[in-house]
Amino acid sequence: MFSAIGRIIRTPDLRRKIGFTLGIIALYRLGSFIPGPFVDFSNVQTCLAANQNASGLYELVNLFSGGALLQLSIFALGIMPYITASIIIQLLRVVIPHFEALHKEGQAGQSKLTQYTRYLTIALGILQSTTLITVARSGALFSGSSAPECSQLLTNDAWYAILLMVITMTAGTGLIMWMAELITERGIGNGMSLLIFTSIAARFPDSMMAIWNAKGANTFFIVLAVGLVIVGLIVFVEQSQRRIPVQYAKRIVGRRTYGGNNTYIPIKVNMAGVVPVIFASSLLYLPALIAQFNQPAAGKAPADWVVWIQNYLTRGDHPIYMALFFFLIVGFTYFYVAITFNPEEVADNMKNYGGFIPGIRAGRPTAEYLDYVLTRITMPGSIYLGLVALIPLIALALVGANSQFPFGGTSILIVIGVGLETVKQIDSQLQQRHYEGLLR
Repeated sequence: MFSAIGRIIRTPDLRRKIGFTLGIIALYRLGSFIPGPFVDFSNVQTCLAANQNASGLYELVNLFSGGALLQLSIFALGIMPYITASIIIQLLRVVIPHFEALHKEGQAGQSKLTQYTRYLTIALGILQSTTLITVARSGALFSGSSAPECSQLLTNDAWYAILLMVITMTAGTGLIMWMAELITERGIGNGMSLLIFTSIAARFPDSMMAIWNAKGANTFFIVLAVGLVIVGLIVFVEQSQRRIPVQYAKRIVGRRTYGGNNTYIPIKVNMAGVVPVIFASSLLYLPALIAQFNQPAAGKAPADWVVWIQNYLTRGDHPIYMALFFFLIVGFTYFYVAITFNPEEVADNMKNYGGFIPGIRAGRPTAEYLDYVLTRITMPGSIYLGLVALIPLIALALVGANSQFPFGGTSILIVIGVGLETVKQIDSQLQQRHYEGLLR
């Protein structure tokens, strides 16, 4: 390992890329602590200290922003608007034929879709920043805290002050998007993924210290040991794949012979990534959001359906919440895999280039075989995603750890996935220059 690090340092191009990436990451983390205009920084810090656990409605966005959301910083929205815009554009490919046509056009079509994603990101940034400022202005951002400072987070709530805050936070989202694209072009790894990785990894020390302070050293080391086992198992599953063999017939064009080689189609156990977990979390937040906006006036009892939602769908440690969360993840996994992997399209491409699966006829039988394999391999993948997503909820019920338990859920899946991809890129760059990679 130390020799590999030495080769990285001695390679000017790779050293420059890694240094550039680390510099952008440092700027990103710095912006997460700079408060927005007309934000009372001392009151925000008091509320953060009094309310260690983020509200369920803002937990996911606060996770992806590295804690910047609840600090009302200039990067409060983080990368979440871009993630949402990317998912929406990807889903619209199924609904809008023009988007699907752009996706098939190659580089030019992908550039157009990226431009649409940027426009939608800015629009979502305006919408989300307006919502965040409205919630902070009403005092509901730290709804679990009774401190009087939590209702006075803004020093000025005039229209021009709110407009400036919306512009600043939206501009912060655009700046994050630009920095991520710079990392992708001039640095190492995928920029968006690395910024999400940075935001989540930055909260790991706080989460572990919270367990140490609440439960002591024994529980801390037990959680650490269990976490290492979970990390090893997740790496094993994330690297697992079903390889479907493909053979290409020989073609003679002029005096040259093409094809005749053997390859395979890798179908990962977890093809959906963390998107089903995000979908399920967002869908389960909706009932709590509706119930929050249907609170009765003072002195009146809330409606029965509001009470039921508050009792069963807002507590992460309740069995009904866990069961719904698990089954939603399983369902969304099948839904997302069906959108992202089209067996008919893969079969048609293989047929056009003279490829076939041994023992399977080209065309429709190949598509049916791929669909059969995909359906079977998605089942263990969806169960795996559901179990990993339930780890923080189980820790909340058993250990009493907060909902940001680091070794489970969306956070550990993203950290491990991005870490593996980045290490592979560094390894491939080293192999190109030294014929010996980072991994052995």
